[in-house]
Amino acid sequence: MSIPWSASQRYRLAPAPGGLALVQDFLNTVSIGDYGPDLLGGTESACTWAAAAAPAWLAERGIDATPPQLSDADVAELRGLRDAIARLVNGDSARWDVGPVSATFAVSERGEVHLEPVGTGWRWYASALWTEILLSQLAGSWRRIKQCRNPHCTSTFYDRSKNNSGVWHDVKTCGNAANLRASRARRKQAQAG
Repeated sequence: MSIPWSASQRYRLAPAPGGLALVQDFLNTVSIGDYGPDLLGGTESACTWAAAAAPAWLAERGIDATPPQLSDADVAELRGLRDAIARLVNGDSARWDVGPVSATFAVSERGEVHLEPVGTGWRWYASALWTEILLSQLAGSWRRIKQCRNPHCTSTFYDRSKNNSGVWHDVKTCGNAANLRASRARRKQAQAG
């Protein structure tokens, strides 16, 4: 059985709350260090990731749908989408064309209005991801999705700090290593100066 949010779990990251976990997990499909390959590097690994992530997201959102299969061309488009969303997370405010992506409004049995993804292949996943980004921006939680500032890591995490000041996905691993490097650089500069 596939593990939901497996891309984030391999970096030992707690999932973002609600449907935003899909965006976090999607961004964490990238290969970082020795944690494993790029999960969007090939169609088989992308389909394995999608087979766990999509049903978990659908269950979280209470949507009864069957996610589409991914082709080689879809996987290439998803890699481009991942890069665009990563730039957004890192504050790149440049305008870019993400291509046509649609969603539809639906009303649940409880009378709640929500957005449902539409399209086939990568467009369905893009629809789900942009829906979550929109909803999190409206809720004010989007600013808590961050990429670790350790240049050897860059995993995407959800900042749960009270004042939203986190910069490392894990202070003990990435933060301590960066602080040690900075301390050594300062000592070296003081000795040379």
